[in-house]
Amino acid sequence: MRMLHTMLRVGDLERSIAFYTNVLGMQVLRRTDRPEQKYTLAFVGYGDERTHAVLELTYNYGVHHYELGTAYGHIAIEVDDAAATCGAVRAASSRYGGAVTRDAGPVKGGTTVIAFVEDPDRYKIELIERRG
Repeated sequence: MRMLHTMLRVGDLERSIAFYTNVLGMQVLRRTDRPEQKYTLAFVGYGDERTHAVLELTYNYGVHHYELGTAYGHIAIEVDDAAATCGAVRAASSRYGGAVTRDAGPVKGGTTVIAFVEDPDRYKIELIERRG
């Protein structure tokens, strides 16, 4: 068994694709439009779906906002430099959306450097700095 993907419902598919590709460096792997069912899917990630877990961005026609609820936590992405990635999110926020919610620094009680950002729909993303 292996993890395949995580699905996120998004209010503006093009904005979300731009955030994940232009800001976080993912690639669009495939896209499917289902007009009869009134939704479009875009799969984004860092590698081929046969070997990497990816994100499925789902846009339901006419739905531009979702209540995130209290059960959802975050997705985690390993990065080379958490502070630099936070800087990229800040620099791109006016164009692509997104925000830094916790600057890069050691996790409480540990030494692993983490940060938290939000995507344009306010889904939380933990950035975990790769250990050198």
